[in-house]
Amino acid sequence: MITRIVRMHFRPGESDAFLDIFNASKHMIRQSKGCQHLCLYTEAGLPDVFFTYSVWTSRAHLDAYRNSELFQATWTKTKALFADKAQAWSLEKVETVAVP
Repeated sequence: MITRIVRMHFRPGESDAFLDIFNASKHMIRQSKGCQHLCLYTEAGLPDVFFTYSVWTSRAHLDAYRNSELFQATWTKTKALFADKAQAWSLEKVETVAVP
């Protein structure tokens, strides 16, 4: 399983345009083969900084999505709104700690 976190910093005033793009594509992303979870966060106190958090069955599923027409079209529109280059992490779970 792969957890993908992407941090995006948008130019002032572009957050609403990004939200329109995200809301138009989120259902299709969630239906992508191997996508188990997708959610969007904003950084507390920084309304122009967003994070996508997604969980994929495997790296192959994530890569297939990243090579899809859906991703290419969505990412082209999204990155045009950036104030800074996006940062991305692909994580694999090492350990789970249960909280009592």
